[in-house]
Amino acid sequence: MEQLPEDLSGMGAADAKEYIFHYITTLKLTEKKYGTLKGEHEKWLARLNLAASRGAEDLAAAARGEADRIRAERDAIEAEIATLKAQIQRMRGQLSGLAARERSIDPDLLEQELLLALGHTPGEEKTPELERQFAAAEADAALEALKAKLKTDG
Repeated sequence: MEQLPEDLSGMGAADAKEYIFHYITTLKLTEKKYGTLKGEHEKWLARLNLAASRGAEDLAAAARGEADRIRAERDAIEAEIATLKAQIQRMRGQLSGLAARERSIDPDLLEQELLLALGHTPGEEKTPELERQFAAAEADAALEALKAKLKTDG
């Protein structure tokens, strides 16, 4: 399955921030290009009106063609801007999770992962804990027995 460009899984928080920064930079450059195209479109519409008011149909047709071409390009840029903004929003939403994953370790999850790495299956984890508890109780009992023997010998 292909990873979406706005999917930050597998990245650290610092790398993700830099990745988002590049998207924001692209967005700003695209918005600047949109502004330029908007101005160009208005210029060609004004030329179209001028040519039409003077009855120069050949100039009006050429101006209409340019205005239409620029409008199509401007509309495509506008769609790209909307896509970039949505991607940036989704990426920003993932940042807190990435930072939290770096800062904290879930001890239960870590224990499960270690047990799996050692070849234990889920559910077996209680057996080693039970063994540790019995070993501690047996050691305490042996210590008490040794203390009792020392008191009677002493």
